[in-house]
Amino acid sequence: MSEVIIESTMDLRELRSEDISEIWEINEQGLPGTGKVSHEEIEALLDISEIAIGVFDSNKLLGFVICLLPGTNYASLNYSWFNKKYDEFIYVDRIAVSQTYRDQNIGSIIYQKVVDYSKENNVPIAAEVSLNPPNPGSMRFHYRFGFTEVGILEHESKSVTMMLRPR
Repeated sequence: MSEVIIESTMDLRELRSEDISEIWEINEQGLPGTGKVSHEEIEALLDISEIAIGVFDSNKLLGFVICLLPGTNYASLNYSWFNKKYDEFIYVDRIAVSQTYRDQNIGSIIYQKVVDYSKENNVPIAAEVSLNPPNPGSMRFHYRFGFTEVGILEHESKSVTMMLRPR
């Protein structure tokens, strides 16, 4: 596969409803790690999110992150686990990068915005990584960003490692 060069036209901006189709496509490329969602569920996530940022190149979405605060009305078992154990956090519901643009620091650029938010608001970052099926690339990524394992949650046919990055 040839290397894709990120040009200077790359920018970060808040995700909008007109981005939903591209968000969905990139999310699908990240399955099973990202968790399957419909267009309607993405729209609902954008409505309740605290952070919803995408990296764009000439208006083409390359990757995104969607994060929630505690106490949000969201029926995710993983999110609920953090809500029961922690009062303050910013929860990374999903981060995904288009297959074409992986391994080019897009994920790191996006995550740095979450880290900046964490520092500015003095809250830890909560996330989970799939254990079954395993997602070793995501584990390495989260360790690089200073996350530690704080638990394991098993449900249905999958299990996840619950991770936290200090304030």
